[in-house]
Amino acid sequence: MILQYVLSGLVTGAVFAIMGSGLTLSYAATGVFNFAHGAVAFLAALLFHELVAAAGLPAWLSALVAAGLFAPALGFLLHRAMFRGLAQAGETAQIVATIGLTIALPAIGLLVVDLAGLPGADATSLPRGVGPHPALGFDLLGVRLDSDQLITFAVSAVAAAGLWAFMRHTPYGLRMRASVDRRRLATLRGIDVDATSALAWMLGSGLAGLAGVLAVPVLGLDATAYTVLLFASATAAVFGRLRSIPWTFAAGLALGVVQNLVAGYTDFLEEVTGLRTAVPVILLFAGLVLLNRSRERVAGSAAEDVPPPDRLAGVPVWRRRLPWAAGLVVLAAFALLGPQYYVGVAAQGLVLALIFCSFVVVTGIGGMVNLAQAAFAAMAALTCGWAFASGLPFALAILLGVLAAGAVGLVVALPALRLGGRVLTLATLALALLADQVLFQVDAFSNGTIGWTLPALGLGFADTSDPRVRVAVLLALIGLVALLVRNLERSASGRAVLAVRSAPAAAVTSGLSAPRAKIVLFVLASGIAGLGGVFFAISKGSITATDLPAFSGFVWLAVVVLQGVRRIGGAVLGGLVAVAVPELLATWGVSAHVGSILFGAGGMILARHPDGVLAQFAEARHRRRAAAVAPVAPVPSVVADVRAAVPRRAAPGGGGSPLFVLEDVVAGYADCTVLRGVTLEVRPGEVVALLGANGAGKSTTCAVAAGDLPATGGRVLLDGVDVTAWPAHRRARAGVLLAPEGRGVFPGLTVEENLRTWLADPGPVYDRLPQLAARRTVAAGALSGGEQQLLTLAPALVRPPRVLIADEPSLGLAPLVVRQVFDVFAELRDRGVALLLVEEKATEALAVADRVAFMRLGGVTWTGPRSEVDGDRLTAAYLGVR
Repeated sequence: MILQYVLSGLVTGAVFAIMGSGLTLSYAATGVFNFAHGAVAFLAALLFHELVAAAGLPAWLSALVAAGLFAPALGFLLHRAMFRGLAQAGETAQIVATIGLTIALPAIGLLVVDLAGLPGADATSLPRGVGPHPALGFDLLGVRLDSDQLITFAVSAVAAAGLWAFMRHTPYGLRMRASVDRRRLATLRGIDVDATSALAWMLGSGLAGLAGVLAVPVLGLDATAYTVLLFASATAAVFGRLRSIPWTFAAGLALGVVQNLVAGYTDFLEEVTGLRTAVPVILLFAGLVLLNRSRERVAGSAAEDVPPPDRLAGVPVWRRRLPWAAGLVVLAAFALLGPQYYVGVAAQGLVLALIFCSFVVVTGIGGMVNLAQAAFAAMAALTCGWAFASGLPFALAILLGVLAAGAVGLVVALPALRLGGRVLTLATLALALLADQVLFQVDAFSNGTIGWTLPALGLGFADTSDPRVRVAVLLALIGLVALLVRNLERSASGRAVLAVRSAPAAAVTSGLSAPRAKIVLFVLASGIAGLGGVFFAISKGSITATDLPAFSGFVWLAVVVLQGVRRIGGAVLGGLVAVAVPELLATWGVSAHVGSILFGAGGMILARHPDGVLAQFAEARHRRRAAAVAPVAPVPSVVADVRAAVPRRAAPGGGGSPLFVLEDVVAGYADCTVLRGVTLEVRPGEVVALLGANGAGKSTTCAVAAGDLPATGGRVLLDGVDVTAWPAHRRARAGVLLAPEGRGVFPGLTVEENLRTWLADPGPVYDRLPQLAARRTVAAGALSGGEQQLLTLAPALVRPPRVLIADEPSLGLAPLVVRQVFDVFAELRDRGVALLLVEEKATEALAVADRVAFMRLGGVTWTGPRSEVDGDRLTAAYLGVR
């Protein structure tokens, strides 16, 4: 018996393993956790079914087309249209955009099936699998298995072996792992990370498509079932720490076996409804808490998810409030004068808007993505129904429901204290699914399928059975929540929350309590969601365990973020849109799939406008106002005056025309200009030392020279060719190599793999540097600082670049190693390499330099031969004394 559970579990686990491997691959290579992975699997399964049932193609050919051609092509298109932009967006935008795809992709497939009149996806019988039909039976070790199960396991084993070989033994796999390890450094080594990401999405989508095709005989063509499959596969990916494909694959197999064994040998758990089927969810949560503690970031922080600039900061208060006041007046007038049916629709939208306000608190203010809001709303509504049915006064039952939601929020906040980012998102969704499958299935709490009946809320002169009264009450409640949020943002607690979100380490060292801030936000947000859940039940007249499923929170977050999760107005607009759009489509006789597709298209907008529709409108208005203002003539800077007053000297060595030139380069970060007209020249066989105090712009100059930072003005020339528009990887391939500040190694790759990112044969390096040869199989991150710096420069000894840019090469090194490093520079100069050397230690730099340039305030203030550098000029460069 146990053998049968194990073998059949391995078949199920093989599907988990394939899906999880694709999820891990795409996340590790791009940093985007693809919640739409299950939707891709569903589309491939749907195409497979239609090719077999409608087109009459053989099953094996249909599977090849669906998983081998269609799914990778879909992954490439999604990368070009969406994922490429999302890689630079904040975590909230990444999560919501892929959630939008989860809804849109199945809708697109089902709409095409409906329009083409193809066999529907709701067929009563399960579609056939890849193998013979009907499936053939086999006896394996006394266990009866069919041909579909054997094919699933065999294909998964081949896919795992092929993926492992691809990642470990091909140049493409090496580039992909290098991009995962240090994306920026990979570009500086000539790796096109965009092409690498596209390949990762193609492979990940292909694995999702393969899992979808293999799962067709079991799951059928139910899009929701494939979303559930995604979270089972996410469990395997979590146990692989979202990085290791072999561990992910093994965890997927183990998960299938454990799930089968629990289902077969835990009869004592039958009294706890849903617990046995919740094994993947329980393991997902346990894996997230135990294996993915936040080390580099404090839980919930989103340092890269900075708030958008307030474009209305200089606008009078009445101008800021006027659009919302006008909207409130219009809505109130509509509630009084409009048709009662549509007023009821507006009331439904405001109920959702009240729930959506909880996202403004936890995500908009706190920067934490919580997908358990539907569970909070359901908890409050069911508790209120249970309390009222038990004889408590209705007002007290409502209060008890809100308090119950707040208590559950406190429980959910505890893992939030040690988790952050998308890991927290998965943890909250796991808890919501666990509540759905276990807690809300307890008949004593949910009253079975009947649920609880709730009366209208009486106000003395009217009650909420009238939709106009409901609109008035909900508007008043949303106004109170808006006032609460505004006061929270302006209070000491609100400032502490924003400090913890933007700079966790600095907030902690300032005496602020990050755990307290997180707990306050979670409890407050869950209470608001609970209040909305109670009004949902009151508006409906009853509440059951299935009225507010956990996946609703999955969609709700996306709706709010699309409008603008940092504003209460975004929550109100999101609630109205979420109810009005489906209602209008139904009135016009448009397929419901169209609404889902439009919603997914909105998710794609987040790749370019991560702060939502409202922020996008504000930005557009700001640009129109800025365009109407006449530009102001620039004032000549002190740097320009100094540079003009001191003539440049001819280089004493490295004669000939300049090989590499920065010509009046202007560059900076966001709205901050750092370089203001930098001009530098480096000739073949010449070392130019760029010296200056901290903050002068030396590292920024290196980044612009290597293509790591775009120039907003001026030109960059390589041997007379304008390369200003060339990306970093293209400049590296043309011979411009940057050794970045710190250590230019991939810490997760071995010494040999590091060398192979630049060299076809690392053998000559080992001949020159035997200390690296002895450690060729050691991860670069385990080397000493000196060994890492030598590993950074070693490829240049074998394959010298045309231009080498070294940014602080002696940083943190012992004197003996520093001498070795500068000996390498001297050798490269003798071999005709043009070197631009940025160094804080002027003595070492001057020892090898032919020419020296001093920087101050983002400009080159003097350049000339090394022989003309004296103490006064060094003092002026480093102390700012003229």
